[in-house]
Amino acid sequence: MDLKYGFVSVDDHVLEHPEVWTSRMTRQRWGDRIPHVERQPDGNDCWMIGGHRLALPEIAVAGEKNRSLHPKRWEEVPKTVYSAPERLAAMDADGVDYSVLYPTVAGLAGETFGKLDDPDLESACVQAYNDWLIEEWANRSSRFVPQCIVPIWPMERTVAEIKRAVAKGHKGVIYPASPMELRDVPHINEPVYDPLWAACADLGVPLCFHAGASPRIQLQPSETFSPPVADAFRGIIRSVSSIAVLANFLFSRVLYRFPKLKVVFAESSLGWGAYEIEYADYQSDADGLQSEGYPLKPSELFQRQCYFSCWYDQNSLRVRRYLGAANILWATNFPLVTSSWPNSRQKIDVGFADIPEGEKRQMLWQNAAGLYGL
Repeated sequence: MDLKYGFVSVDDHVLEHPEVWTSRMTRQRWGDRIPHVERQPDGNDCWMIGGHRLALPEIAVAGEKNRSLHPKRWEEVPKTVYSAPERLAAMDADGVDYSVLYPTVAGLAGETFGKLDDPDLESACVQAYNDWLIEEWANRSSRFVPQCIVPIWPMERTVAEIKRAVAKGHKGVIYPASPMELRDVPHINEPVYDPLWAACADLGVPLCFHAGASPRIQLQPSETFSPPVADAFRGIIRSVSSIAVLANFLFSRVLYRFPKLKVVFAESSLGWGAYEIEYADYQSDADGLQSEGYPLKPSELFQRQCYFSCWYDQNSLRVRRYLGAANILWATNFPLVTSSWPNSRQKIDVGFADIPEGEKRQMLWQNAAGLYGL
């Protein structure tokens, strides 16, 4: 692994350009259901998928150039969010060696396609995205760490796409933490999902749950909020929505049954994690869960198999003794409006000023390097 800057960003987003799906899916078969950009009567662009308008606030989520600007036409979108060469330049400007990639149009966790009621269309859209990420990003530079999205159901398709994508070079698997919110599928704790956990564990790739992909467990902003206030509210709620997701995995027995499975809670932040881990241990002891077949404390289970991904945390670094420095990953969160880009190095210098050098290396690159096989 070649490091110039000493920083692996584990949660960045690519914006899919308009030809990602139109160049890989045939109109003869799919017609207007192919994901595409369409100009509206008011002159603005929007994404259309499966014959319906995608609920992005604008044509792109791209706050890195002008944090008060939401692009309304494709030509207004900064190239750094959809062009691999431009992104490499942005990474160099920010002092980032490697960037682990999540989607945007496909959803934070592929949930855009998980909502489709046609499994064949879902599979075609998923495969087109995964192939594009390898062809235009990973093949451009090994500094991009691709992660695949997958069909959420049936499990045979899910596992088949994991195997296909990992064989092509994907180093992580992204999945919605609450697929039953998207369409009529079993609860994620049901044994029918065992092939998903087994595939990730056997292939040695992490399973990644991105905060915000399960909107039903998030309080929605009041209609009285102005747009900036509503955006701020959503950002905060999105991060802490992982509270329920983590609690479920600490008590669902999935981690016990698949001890080699590694789980990333992306865009989680740190502060609430210490509270939840401490509370989970206390509750576990109070309810006598060891006698219920839970031999490990929740904190021990977390430290064996789970990771938080963070980007703005400074004061929250104090809680690392509860979570474990070996379980914390760092990111720039590019290109969201809350990204630390282009000042990530300055923020790291301030936030890690009192952190022992060994723990700093763990959190900034070593944990990610081991997890993603860099």
